[in-house]
Amino acid sequence: MTNHWQDIQNADVVLIMGGNAAEAHPCGFKWVIEAKKQNKARLVVVDPRFTRSAAMADYYAPIRAGSDIAFLGGVINFLLTNDKIQTEYVRNYTNATFIVGPDYKFEDGLFSGYNPEKRNYDPKSWGYALDEQGMARVDMSMQDPNCVLQVMKRHYARYTPEMVSRITGTPQDKFLKVCEYIASTSTSQRTMTIMYALGWTQHSQGSQMIRTGAIVQLLLGNIGVPGGGMNALRGHSNIQGLTDLGLLSNSLTGYMSLARDNEQTLEDYYKTRALKPLRPNQMSYWQNYPKFFVSMQKSWWGDAATAENDWAFHYLPKIDRLYDVLQAFELMNQGKLNGYICQGFNPVGSFPDKKKIVDGLSKLKFLVTIDPLQTETSEFWRNFGEFNDVKTADIQTTVFRLPSTCFAEEDGSLTNSSRWLQWHWKGAEPPGEAKGDIEIVAGIFNRIRAAYAKDGGAFPDPIVKLTWPYKIPHSPSAQELAMEYNGRALVDLTDPKDPTKPPLAKAGEQLSGFGLLRDDGSTASGCWIYAGAWTQAGNQMARRDNADPYGIGMVQNWAWAWPANRRILYNGASTDPATGKPWIAKRGLVSWNGKQWTGADVPDIRPDANPTDAEAVRPFIMTAEGVARLFAPTGMAEGPLPEHYEPFESPLVNNLMHPNNEKARANPAARIFKGDLERLGVPKDFPYVATSYRLTEHFHYWTKNVRTSAIIQPQQFVEIGEELAKEKGIGHGDMVKVSSKRGYIKAVAVVTKRIVGLQVDGRTVHTVGLPNHWGFVGIAKPGYLVNTLTPFVGDANTQTPEYKSFTVNIEKA
Repeated sequence: MTNHWQDIQNADVVLIMGGNAAEAHPCGFKWVIEAKKQNKARLVVVDPRFTRSAAMADYYAPIRAGSDIAFLGGVINFLLTNDKIQTEYVRNYTNATFIVGPDYKFEDGLFSGYNPEKRNYDPKSWGYALDEQGMARVDMSMQDPNCVLQVMKRHYARYTPEMVSRITGTPQDKFLKVCEYIASTSTSQRTMTIMYALGWTQHSQGSQMIRTGAIVQLLLGNIGVPGGGMNALRGHSNIQGLTDLGLLSNSLTGYMSLARDNEQTLEDYYKTRALKPLRPNQMSYWQNYPKFFVSMQKSWWGDAATAENDWAFHYLPKIDRLYDVLQAFELMNQGKLNGYICQGFNPVGSFPDKKKIVDGLSKLKFLVTIDPLQTETSEFWRNFGEFNDVKTADIQTTVFRLPSTCFAEEDGSLTNSSRWLQWHWKGAEPPGEAKGDIEIVAGIFNRIRAAYAKDGGAFPDPIVKLTWPYKIPHSPSAQELAMEYNGRALVDLTDPKDPTKPPLAKAGEQLSGFGLLRDDGSTASGCWIYAGAWTQAGNQMARRDNADPYGIGMVQNWAWAWPANRRILYNGASTDPATGKPWIAKRGLVSWNGKQWTGADVPDIRPDANPTDAEAVRPFIMTAEGVARLFAPTGMAEGPLPEHYEPFESPLVNNLMHPNNEKARANPAARIFKGDLERLGVPKDFPYVATSYRLTEHFHYWTKNVRTSAIIQPQQFVEIGEELAKEKGIGHGDMVKVSSKRGYIKAVAVVTKRIVGLQVDGRTVHTVGLPNHWGFVGIAKPGYLVNTLTPFVGDANTQTPEYKSFTVNIEKA
């Protein structure tokens, strides 16, 4: 979330798209209800199904799953065509004024720089036109034909209401009504928040769906303001923390990244990360990347990380490709990966193409599962008949099951959707032989390190020299780890402007924030964005003061939010660029008092950035431009502007935006392996759109182990609309078989009015809804795993699988 849950009460319009907050996030949805009560806010829901969120909406519009970029592209066209943008916000706080370089092209669905053999882009041609000083050229009038605003107008002019309706199935009148609701917040006095979840992320173009939503919000001036933002609804505790702490294969903590193969020196590594400003006097806070990186290395390797060895830069691997979960299971199936440690993850139940997942696990020498419960993954080798038909005797994988604790059996912090780190305390002792995850991982590490110390190896240094300063080496405490990721001073830290002043922090003291981090080896911090969470004053995450002195939901002393306890990111953009005063006085967040920035939130702008200065530092301090990106010259795998592509499995043979270019049918840069291209279905065999989702009564695959939940929702079902049911001769309660190119499931049919057929390019397209909580392990009635049906394809940026839009057939079982 750029904002936070309670801030949703400040919205005038709430758009829920790519999510279903009322059912999947019911505690958070209360703030939508507060917005409706306090502000007479209008709730708009766009979803393939008429959900419980839709039941609470002021307006609902249906959409074909996977066509969200076409819908939002049409919204962008509506805003630009009808001049429904917040012009001064766009001019001053986005790159709408920046001139795009002459080499940029977009032709028939493909951006310049595409390599069809490698299925990827070289983004060099997407850059800005630069002046003699290497600064980006701008046109503050936004009339230059090559400025970003004009490039966008041309790009999205194709997304007419007629085309949007043809692609999405959303009736034109409903689409235009949604546009009107959204456009009502183009004035500086009204704001809209967008709430999304896995309905946007789990697509082969999920990252670009989110970017399209962000573009809409930037055009409306809704980023950085109370009641605005792009608000990702996290599925369960610590999905946010997982990315914060760098647990993805190419990530380091605090959204830093591993070096690539062609970055063999520290200098090369910094070059593409510690970016210099592209406009005069802008901050480009990533210039501080060396401070964050060196402090992390000192936290990990202590005295072994020195200036002479480039702060142990070579202790980290250099990646030749992404080793995400898709790649891991591809390697398993090729027999190139021998062992797998699976912690808090159930890939047999939750990763695409169950057959490929089970086949891969069956080729391993060993599998280690770390989980409080038995899972389909820990039991993949057992034959459960039709639910998991395997030949146990043929599976030679040795499976080690290590029972761990659940969150209520351990101390620690959880990071919620709002970026709040909230400390919790152990409520019970774990049962039986279960141990905490920290103790299990520590046990594995200590044994590995002892083996390297005894036997050596090709390069043992990163293992044997890793710091391990914990009081109980085999069981570090959560408190010790939290203090470690916050960071501490290794020497007395003097003020560089006046070394005669008392130290900013004494040697050994906890740091107050990331502003104290240094690149000279004098500070250690495991995760720079978490610096400030456990300071010399104590555990800030444990604070429970819910006072709201400004009356806008800014509870600054409840827990701690990254970064810097800031509750709304980019909040400097909530002010008039000429005066520094809030756009909406009654929801004042931060303001310029003539000398410095102050207010209800921690200002996300340099403290002395005087708004009367034409070149004042802009609020988007993390970008080299100092402004938000409508057009992304780097960072996105598919191109600088979102473009509609069909899901890899679609009821349409062609992409209606580019009907004559097969390369532009689906995302041309998406993550898919050659063998999986051959396992995709075609419309004539699998004509119906399928989408998966959650129910309020169950929580992922866990609560099928809970008797009360199993009673409330005892049996697997699929949802279909009345028209499709009549067409297929299926009655409510009939057993049906749902098939894809990869397998089938059987379940009870729920015939409902909540899913309707949509008119897509002149024909009716139906949707099959697949709740995904059942499996062959647990006390609930055994069911099929929905991922039996889903294709093994992922988003080009995040590698998140395409669970939310694929094609199936359905028939009476």
